[in-house]
Amino acid sequence: MAIEILVPDIGDFDAVEVIEVLVAVGDSVQTEDSLISVESDKAAMEIPAPQAGVIIELKVALGDQVAEGTLIMMLEPSGDAPVADVPAETTAAPAAAAPKAAAPQAAAQQTPRRAALMAPAKIDEMSFAKAYASPSVRKFARELGVNLGSVAGGGRKGRITLEDVKAFVKNVMIHGSPATSGGLEVAPMPAVDFGKWGEVESKKLTKINKLTGKFLHRNWVTIPHVTQFDDSDITALEAFRKAMVPEYKEKGIRITMLAFLVKAVVAGLKEFPRFNSSLDASGENLIYKKYYNIGIAVDTPDGLVVPVIRDADKKSLVDIAIEMGEISIKARDKKLKPADMQGGCLTISSLGGIGGTKFTPIVNAPEVAILGVSRSKMQPVWSGEGFEPKLMLPLALSYDHRVIDGADGARFTTFLSRVLAGAPEELL
Repeated sequence: MAIEILVPDIGDFDAVEVIEVLVAVGDSVQTEDSLISVESDKAAMEIPAPQAGVIIELKVALGDQVAEGTLIMMLEPSGDAPVADVPAETTAAPAAAAPKAAAPQAAAQQTPRRAALMAPAKIDEMSFAKAYASPSVRKFARELGVNLGSVAGGGRKGRITLEDVKAFVKNVMIHGSPATSGGLEVAPMPAVDFGKWGEVESKKLTKINKLTGKFLHRNWVTIPHVTQFDDSDITALEAFRKAMVPEYKEKGIRITMLAFLVKAVVAGLKEFPRFNSSLDASGENLIYKKYYNIGIAVDTPDGLVVPVIRDADKKSLVDIAIEMGEISIKARDKKLKPADMQGGCLTISSLGGIGGTKFTPIVNAPEVAILGVSRSKMQPVWSGEGFEPKLMLPLALSYDHRVIDGADGARFTTFLSRVLAGAPEELL
């Protein structure tokens, strides 16, 4: 007899958005398997199955708003004993205990499973436990001997999906395991009692800190980075910007150098389409994008977030300046939605307002490049006849060397420098 699955107590939230549906009609689930993911403006959480059974009807879809007591799906209970006390990531259920409804799927998966298990697999339990994946995906990965810490997530917010695990296995079978193909074997960090040497204070990382750290670590160890440095003469551009400030300040609009950089980057992406691409999950195809969405790294009290300015090629400089002001406020007030931070083509990380001379930004995958900008300063520049004072803007372009070679990296920064040093009116 079918039972209703309702949203349980989710804390002090009137309504939350469904950001991922983790099961489909006909799927067999065990007690505590994740069914859907929901997200408020402060946190994301998963709704688990109250008991084992088969999903017979879905009542929600992506983007729906749900609250405590909302009906999300119908489940036909199975006769299996609940397994809530058995962690999915440490114990794999025997094949004989699987519901009959899952038999065709299990049979279809036997060939890749056997192939993957032919090679010895050593799972790093620490990285496996920290991987962002549902219990069913964890179980599937463990059966295959796949270390989830080595799998790049292609799902929402970097979640590792079943397809990601299959693609990883396929890649290993074709190219060899990471351990045999030059991969990094990283020893776990030692547990240190820092209190032995003096007074300490422990503070938990924010959710943004944790997610950002996880994604940056993945990007750093899986993407071969190269950083190209250059300086751009923005003397005329800065004078032009300052002349605009009084007029727009009265309208409540802040015209910053970053708005000009967005326009210059769009011009660069049009000139060099390879920078406006992404590798697919297999790493064998390059996806060229016909749109121009620019990510802007925003520093907030809780950590770094990257909202995206969509269709920047279709917006004026003033439109971009207004939107940047709006997204900065939303970011600091924790009102950005997941959709506000997706679909970027290239990210700009500007530290000019803080200081520093140069830095090496980390590529924001699946993008293939990121532009870092430091504080501009006056420098003597040789004109051919003498030294002239010029306001120089330091640029640092990091890129994925699998997609972009050094020559194109230098061409891109040279092009940006030329655009920024050219006629300012062309960037309006």
